[in-house]
Amino acid sequence: MNYIASSGLLFKDGKKRIDYILVYRKSNIQYDKRNTFEKNLRAEGLMLEKEPAVANADIMFIKIHIPWDTLCKYAERLNIRMPFRKKSYYTDGRNKPMGSVHNYFRRLKKWMSQNPMVLDKSAFPELEESDCYTGPFSRARIHHFIINNKDTFFSNATRSRIVYHMLQHTKYENGISKVGICKLINNGSYIAAFPPHEGAYKSSQPIKTHGPQNNRHLLYERWARWGMWYKHQPLDLIRLYFGEKIGLYFAWLGWYTGMLIPAALVGLCVFFYGIFTMNASQVSQEICKATEVFMCPLCDKNCSLQRLNDSCIYAKVTYLFDNGGTVFFAIFMAIWATVFLEFWKRRRSTLTYTWDLIEWEEEEETLRPQFEAKYYKMERVNPISGKPEPHQPSSDKVSRLLVSISGIFFMISLVITAVFAVVVYRLVVMEQFASFKWNFIKQHWQFATSAAAVCINFVIIMALNLAYEKIAYLLTNLEYPRTESEWENSFALKMFLFQFVNLNSSIFYIAFFLGRFVGHPGNYNKLFNRWRLEECHPSGCLIDLCLQMGVIMFLKQIWNNFMELGYPLIQNWWSRHKIKRGIHDASIPQWENDWNLQPMNIHGLMDEYLEMGIWYGILEGIGILAVITNAFVIAITSDYIPRFVYEYKYGPCASHFEYGENCLKGYVNNSLSFFDLSELGIGKSGYCRYRDYRGPPWSSRPYEFTLQYWHILAARLAFIIVFEHLVFGIKSFIAYLIPDVPKNLYDRIRREKYLVQEMMYEAELEHLQQQRRKSGHPVHHEWP
Repeated sequence: MNYIASSGLLFKDGKKRIDYILVYRKSNIQYDKRNTFEKNLRAEGLMLEKEPAVANADIMFIKIHIPWDTLCKYAERLNIRMPFRKKSYYTDGRNKPMGSVHNYFRRLKKWMSQNPMVLDKSAFPELEESDCYTGPFSRARIHHFIINNKDTFFSNATRSRIVYHMLQHTKYENGISKVGICKLINNGSYIAAFPPHEGAYKSSQPIKTHGPQNNRHLLYERWARWGMWYKHQPLDLIRLYFGEKIGLYFAWLGWYTGMLIPAALVGLCVFFYGIFTMNASQVSQEICKATEVFMCPLCDKNCSLQRLNDSCIYAKVTYLFDNGGTVFFAIFMAIWATVFLEFWKRRRSTLTYTWDLIEWEEEEETLRPQFEAKYYKMERVNPISGKPEPHQPSSDKVSRLLVSISGIFFMISLVITAVFAVVVYRLVVMEQFASFKWNFIKQHWQFATSAAAVCINFVIIMALNLAYEKIAYLLTNLEYPRTESEWENSFALKMFLFQFVNLNSSIFYIAFFLGRFVGHPGNYNKLFNRWRLEECHPSGCLIDLCLQMGVIMFLKQIWNNFMELGYPLIQNWWSRHKIKRGIHDASIPQWENDWNLQPMNIHGLMDEYLEMGIWYGILEGIGILAVITNAFVIAITSDYIPRFVYEYKYGPCASHFEYGENCLKGYVNNSLSFFDLSELGIGKSGYCRYRDYRGPPWSSRPYEFTLQYWHILAARLAFIIVFEHLVFGIKSFIAYLIPDVPKNLYDRIRREKYLVQEMMYEAELEHLQQQRRKSGHPVHHEWP
């Protein structure tokens, strides 16, 4: 409360704290809606006070205070869990001596205290509520709860949550659907609604000598500054200030970032292995030395014969991503994804226990006001609460789901159409780049074609993302989900499907379709009998895949960082500049400073969750799909399987093996087929080469697939099956070995449930005994 008072976050009487702020323009003519809404808010128990803005005469702020009785009423209605007794740790088996294991953990704990990444706990306040048993708040049993101070019993995040719930369920007109602050903001009656910060996040006095001004200042100094990037996160304080959802998000983000370190180290090792062995690669050496090997023209009109050694650099770059460590890294990442998910489940279970959120998701949620307004005429008894509530008929739900699914498939088909358009663009412009005036473009026309297509594809991806978000929002609202969590799950699934298809469809095309169905010289397949299908680079298709993924990921990361960091900084600077230009000596109250900050996304942290797939089902699905995709990329896109088959079936080591002999010698020549240039009718004779396993023109079956082609195809299919079964077996075994909840934590949870029941029984019995003493009745030590 000292923080609140020092920041001026009080009503004019200096006693009532400000819990929420509404903002509207005086020039807005929708007076009746605002008056009705504010009248109904007062009727619900909220207290309101208006105050004009300092920097803008047209802006009016409405300060909202929620009194104690209203807090208690809605805390009971929302089943908010509050502390009622200190936890007893004497039942914890971990405190018992365990010999050498105990000594090891004691030494580890001593080392951790000296670890520079560990936060200085003395700089943070003691959060007592995380050390107490909690239960759903009840006014009838208010004597059970630890209420040392009514002003601080409910945290700021809890008070804001309750007020927001009231704002969402209050009517502004007589109609049943005219309800909620969100609709009032959409129609312009209000322009903002937000809980105020505790105060400024910066101070002119150093925090080490004068201490923090408020929790926001403390979080900035010890967490949100660039200089604190290597420190652990103060998750308890983040949860206290912002609430449980944001606290869990940053716990997830920290865990994800930490788990990326071993994955990045292994990836760097594989990459550097490719760098150090690049010049020793037999395939790269043969390509770089093939000065007399001419490749067939890769386009019909403007392409000429190309020496194979012109692809020397591309072959070396391809080797960085297609070497002996590739398979190992693919298996490692599949296992990493499982270990990451399983240990996050354990971490999350520990956090939910510490923050007392174990039964949070199981508790009955309140209905969304939009759902109540739509189906208030149709009621049925809730099987859990036993009370009548609005009900959505099955026929209506199915019809709305069908419309929503149709919309999803339409948007996915739009993505596929966009990818097809980019493919046609590649086919059209490759002839143009092959005859370009600039010599560099002309020599590297395949690279120029791919780079231009990637940039166009990126622009399409970002444009469609904006459209997808609005369409997913509309489709989700069309379904009328019953609760807020159902709305979030439905919206998240749509956004995941949209973004997954949008980001990966072009990558899937290059990985599994580019260069697969082109035919052969003299008999090329053409799109619409006009454009010849694009072939892979002479060094392989993997270079195109790496270019596509690298450019899209790099540009998307640049764009996301700008939108998350650069754009808000620019906007905030401009807001401060306008304020300073409008006033001179007057001080700006905290709520006006907060209003000038950038608004939070209407979907909260949904976009951040989508960047990392935080839902278990989606993440497990991605893990399974990653295994399948890696298997197909290694088997089909890379040259690992053709090299493997040549090494043990057709190479110099096929019949006998001698120590020191290179089993891939002659692989490049073996992987290229012959074509008679005289058949092209371009006035040239001799033979050119192309990437395929077909019979030469002098064979009995010219240009037909050879036996080696079928051996490679069989090996590819066998590799996919073996790789998938091996990795899935390892993943399942690891998931079985790592329980979602640590054993000692599981025991503590069960023990504490029992203790909570006993303590509630004892507290109620003690309360009844006190009432008997006051009334003069004899005291019994049993229930009456």
